[in-house]
Amino acid sequence: MKKYLYVLSIVLLLAITFFSGYWYSQRTSPDKASSGGRQILYYVDPMNPGHRYDKPGIAPCGMSLEPVYADGGGNSAGMNMMPAGSVRVSPEKQQLIGVRIEPVEKASGTHTVRALGRVAADETRIYRIRAYTDGWIRKVFPVTTGTLVKKNQPLAYFYAAELLTAQQAYISILASTGKIQLSGKQYPEAGKYQQFTPLGTSVDKYRDNLRNLGMSDIQIEEIGRTQVITQDIVIRSPAGGFVLARNITPDERFEKGSELFTIADLRRVWILLDTYENEARYFRPGQKVAFRYQGKVFQARVSSVPPVFDPVTRTLKVRLEADNPGLVLRPDMFVDVEHEVTMPPAVTVPAEAVLDSGLKKTVFVERGTGLFEAREVETGKYLDGRVEILEGLNPGERIVVSGNFLIDSESRMKSASEGMSGTGSIDPACGMMVDEGKSKAAGLSSEYQGKTYFFCTLQCKKDFDKAPTKYTGKSADDNSDKKVMENGGHRHD
Repeated sequence: MKKYLYVLSIVLLLAITFFSGYWYSQRTSPDKASSGGRQILYYVDPMNPGHRYDKPGIAPCGMSLEPVYADGGGNSAGMNMMPAGSVRVSPEKQQLIGVRIEPVEKASGTHTVRALGRVAADETRIYRIRAYTDGWIRKVFPVTTGTLVKKNQPLAYFYAAELLTAQQAYISILASTGKIQLSGKQYPEAGKYQQFTPLGTSVDKYRDNLRNLGMSDIQIEEIGRTQVITQDIVIRSPAGGFVLARNITPDERFEKGSELFTIADLRRVWILLDTYENEARYFRPGQKVAFRYQGKVFQARVSSVPPVFDPVTRTLKVRLEADNPGLVLRPDMFVDVEHEVTMPPAVTVPAEAVLDSGLKKTVFVERGTGLFEAREVETGKYLDGRVEILEGLNPGERIVVSGNFLIDSESRMKSASEGMSGTGSIDPACGMMVDEGKSKAAGLSSEYQGKTYFFCTLQCKKDFDKAPTKYTGKSADDNSDKKVMENGGHRHD
């Protein structure tokens, strides 16, 4: 009998020990048991997967925390609260497809505008030598296109029918005014010219007659000094520069108004830039701009003349004015222009982070380990491999900058399989991205001042309806974005 009681006591003790251990294991790891032995890494707020917790419990929004498993799976509740197009990618898969994540930055910096410039002659320094009368070319000096000439250098001789009469009248008026003494042997008809020369006639009138034939002041003064009548008029260069065009040959007849030579003074030149319309605003009148030619750096200044639009290239031609020491720069040469511009602070991301479908632009925002939200953004300027984000992202958020094409493919497949085609919108009360179609179907939308707002929860909708101006009257520079970021992108009062 005593032996029987001893055995029974041992059996009861073993049974109590077994059931106690089973009860304790079920109490300490209920989720592991219910999940079929899957390992739980941590718990997340289903409304904000960016918030992690070590133990199960109730999230700030009132919902139960959701487990995140080591195998990359999880409860579908968290994903259902994310907008359409969100996708979960395991760390192993991220490594395989080369996913790289960087934070969104808001900062100022410098942007270098690079453009190809073309050298052109300054129009105010171009001289076109035209024929003042009909005539014949008697002689052409060895001056061709591209020749460097000096001021008053002879270029050619020509003869005009009125030349002889105009010279005789000029010499006679000088004699009648006592400025010269004519020789009867040299000018047998000098008395006749003196007899018919009106008294008080200005000598300048007769000088002008010679100028109207194309004679230079140097040649006119020489005739008055030597009293020698010449047979030819000398064509002289009006300024030092390069011959851009020569349109005459010896013994050629020309008509009045014909262009004989074109000469450009290249001591100062223009640099013409073809810039896109969004870049032309960086070149303000008076600004200094550097450009290079064969490794040598030159300085130019932006002209006060507004850029001219070219309908052929669809660009704006910005004009720079530059000195040309040594006459290194010649018309139609190309130069490299580099203009540094200081940009105001702005939210920017790498250009490859933005997926442009033609209808919308999307980035993938990290909302937790392995969880990515497809968010539509509005972009601004593209500068040096980065793009400005005008709307849709806040500084500090982490986005995918590499491997996003594969994530986008998986997101599209997931959306197609789930029949999701809605448009994303930001909850004005908490800043969370929501699916407009789902929110509208759940009655989580409100109209205010002709605009529809969508919400993630009923509490957000109630908060908005109580004080809509609190959420719609915010300026772009207030602290609401900062508060949202501090709360992981979601806030409930």
